[in-house]
Amino acid sequence: MAADRHARSMLPIPDRPAPGLTTYDAKDPDTAFPPIEPLLPPAGAPNILIILLDDVGFGASSAFGGPCQTPTAERLAAGGLRYNRFHTTALCAPTRQAMLTGRNHHSVGMGSITETATSAPGNSSLRPNTKAPLATTLKLNGYSTAQFGKCHEVPVWQSSPMGPFDAWPSGGGGFETFYGFIGGENNQYEPALYDGTTPVEPPATAEEGYHLTEDLTDRAVSWMRQQKALMPERPFFVYYAPGATHAPHHVPKEWADKYAGQFDDGWDVQRERIFARQKELGVIPPEAGLTKRHDEITAWGDMPDELKPVLARQMEVYAGFLEHTDHQVGRLIDALADLEVLDDTLVYYIIGDNGASAEGTMNGAFNEMANFNGMAALETPEFMLSRMDELGSPSSYNHYSVGWAWAMNTPLQWTKQVASHWGGTRNGTIVHWPHGIQEKGGLRSQFSHVIDVAPTILEAAGLPEPTMVNGVLQSPMEGTSMVYSFNEAAAPERHDLQYFEMFGNRGIYHRGWSAVTKHKTPWMIVDPNMGPFDADVWELYDGSSDYSQANDLAADQPERLAHLQRLWLIEATKYNALPMDDRSGERLNADLAGRPTLIHGSSQLLFAGMGRLSENSVVSIKNKSFSVTADVDVPAGGAEGVIIAQGGRFGGWSFYAKDGKATFVYNLLGIQEFAVTADVAVPAGHHQLRMEFAYDGGGLAKGGDVTLFHDGDAVGSGRVAATQAMIFSADETTDVGYESGTTVTPAYTSRTSRFTGKIHWVQLDVGAEDADHFIDPEERLRVAMARQ
Repeated sequence: MAADRHARSMLPIPDRPAPGLTTYDAKDPDTAFPPIEPLLPPAGAPNILIILLDDVGFGASSAFGGPCQTPTAERLAAGGLRYNRFHTTALCAPTRQAMLTGRNHHSVGMGSITETATSAPGNSSLRPNTKAPLATTLKLNGYSTAQFGKCHEVPVWQSSPMGPFDAWPSGGGGFETFYGFIGGENNQYEPALYDGTTPVEPPATAEEGYHLTEDLTDRAVSWMRQQKALMPERPFFVYYAPGATHAPHHVPKEWADKYAGQFDDGWDVQRERIFARQKELGVIPPEAGLTKRHDEITAWGDMPDELKPVLARQMEVYAGFLEHTDHQVGRLIDALADLEVLDDTLVYYIIGDNGASAEGTMNGAFNEMANFNGMAALETPEFMLSRMDELGSPSSYNHYSVGWAWAMNTPLQWTKQVASHWGGTRNGTIVHWPHGIQEKGGLRSQFSHVIDVAPTILEAAGLPEPTMVNGVLQSPMEGTSMVYSFNEAAAPERHDLQYFEMFGNRGIYHRGWSAVTKHKTPWMIVDPNMGPFDADVWELYDGSSDYSQANDLAADQPERLAHLQRLWLIEATKYNALPMDDRSGERLNADLAGRPTLIHGSSQLLFAGMGRLSENSVVSIKNKSFSVTADVDVPAGGAEGVIIAQGGRFGGWSFYAKDGKATFVYNLLGIQEFAVTADVAVPAGHHQLRMEFAYDGGGLAKGGDVTLFHDGDAVGSGRVAATQAMIFSADETTDVGYESGTTVTPAYTSRTSRFTGKIHWVQLDVGAEDADHFIDPEERLRVAMARQ
């Protein structure tokens, strides 16, 4: 192999023209210049495909003994390696940022999700420029780079259509192409999509058969084909990160129906079945124990009988969702095979960015936003039963029960968010690379972590870890390359020390031993058992003989436990995991959390056509009085369409006109709807329409009185009985003059919602109300600025 002529530790690689004779006339026979050669990685560098699924537990996929059929995972495992001790961070955004940088999640500011960022360095959601993303390194070494799917690494105050785009995949993330969504989750039927940094609408509707995972796969396959057609000599790096199988569990009915009746025995029995299959497959050691169910998780036999059909259907839908997702992954693999590059592609198939999600409550959820607003009690067993047939459909925003999450993490303890125990952090992972891995169908049990992916890829590509990127000195990667284990099954593990922390749930792994303590239960908005950090009870496990953390040795070896506790503190300090922060509601409040906000003050001026505005891009009207004032021209045919809407089908509000009359509607979680319509139509001409909401006060999520005005005169009134306290939606947005995504406005679909007249401006005000219920159009900017 020829020596690489590039010094690649400094990126971009400096241009260094070779000295030599410069002639006066290009026709001079001595005129000679070396040919222009495109920048390429070293010879033999493979294509890279990272597939990262969302919220899949270790025991869900059939490739690791689970009940959800994943033939593509099994196919790749048969031609490559299964890793049964691969770990994540217990939450999505932290895992993703850690994987994409090769550093621990607190080191890159992602101690939790972006929505709960604080001003602490380890929780700021800001990646230091001393820790460049892997995609940037590969791009600057000659790789083509593309990401398809979920990006949850953008700080919330940078997620508006105005950016800045430094943290976006195609901005500062190193990806030349991005097609996907920004945030933690998305509606699979009506997603909020971006092509690069430009908002785009899905190419089809749910009625036309649209599904986000299929769309992402179409785009990824098309991109790979085009890349190989135009640049066959250049390797690519593709990061495929579908929203599946994060809630909402959306999948066409026929995929869920394949599992009809398979989960009627409940999660306790299902866990035993998975455990038996795992031992039969050999993906867990013969001596591994099945961990016990904790008291916080209700036994299947103790669940209400009338709810059990709903619970079983929740799992059928989830299983169909995972199989459908794996089928889409299969399309990617088939495309590589058709292009005859599969053998020269290093494929990471990471089945979950954390353990299975227990964020759906014990009863599961028809609309998971109910629990996030502390209103899960609205979804009674009777309500759930009445909507059972809709689970997985466009009319649902569903999540399964905590019990199913626990079962999908078999044989391990706990779930997503619980970074202390392997149920939150151990994810089945498959590595496939025929040109680099000799064994087919092998099992690897060396401890590994998501921060190991980046250094593995660099070693496989023959690339050095950069010391300088874009003029900034880089800190070393904190992961360990896994290449040493590819062709030596018994190689001693090299990643033998790793801390874990999430919301105070924490642990340490060192040379086979783990010391862990659970602090907070993820599905409880207020955990009654959560006390001071120093009161947490630590457990001790010997991983050399106890794969699943089933036998606590803390009482037998207190000195070893104390040593590991001290080691956790050292590592936590080293990587910015301190101070620990177990707050919930406070961290959603930007002022209390100490992070920037895009919008300041109590007033916001918006204009027609503005849209795709996330909740963090709009002044918050929750738990307070507010008003909406719109300056409009009404055509001769009367006013029709949306003036402004926030949220969508599963929660939000809208101020719109129907049959010429101004109307305000408040949609409570898609469960209750409160509408107030004006008594008279708006005349043609220039008018000011206004809605005032007088909040009852006395706590969160209370109701209030609504009054509608035309040019300062009251024209209607009504009542909203209750409101959402914390969040309208994780994916729906605010739009002016139309609606994107699902519609909160009952009278319109998103394709027919545009306002027929002209909207000059819309102003949102919270708190104080104008005495005359009218804003002078000439003074509107002065009013807005005065309230900043």
